Amino acid sequence: MSYKQFTDKEVEIMRLNPNVKKVSNLGITYTQEFKHHFIKENQQGKWPRIIFQESGFDIDVLGTNRIRAAGDRWRKANKRAAGLRDTRKGSSGRPRTKNLTQEQLIAKLKAENEYLKQELEFRQELERLERRVEREAKLSRKRNSK
Repeated sequence: MSYKQFTDKEVEIMRLNPNVKKVSNLGITYTQEFKHHFIKENQQGKWPRIIFQESGFDIDVLGTNRIRAAGDRWRKANKRAAGLRDTRKGSSGRPRTKNLTQEQLIAKLKAENEYLKQELEFRQELERLERRVEREAKLSRKRNSK
């Protein structure tokens, strides 16, 4: 979130922009279409400031820091699996209560089992390495004390 707050007049003006999903005095949420448009144009070499300007935004109102941060955030999100999708909705952190089919449940349990096996192997390897380091340190202390 930016430190600059929008005035009520700026909020009303931005609300008219078709690239704005939601806007308040504190922040702005852009449409998915605009985010995709931004990524496409930016990948073709267009500057973020120009993309925003051509899309009807007042650069002085938004501020260059907000534009830069949005561009950085969208480029980073575009590389992730979720992409530019707004993941804030429906992500309360609670486990799903949806009923799974037998096949889905089996696949989920197999994946969980595989994950736990890998975690166990990792912990065992870590303990082995720690014992080795302790043993070498003990031998080194013995040699130095002679």
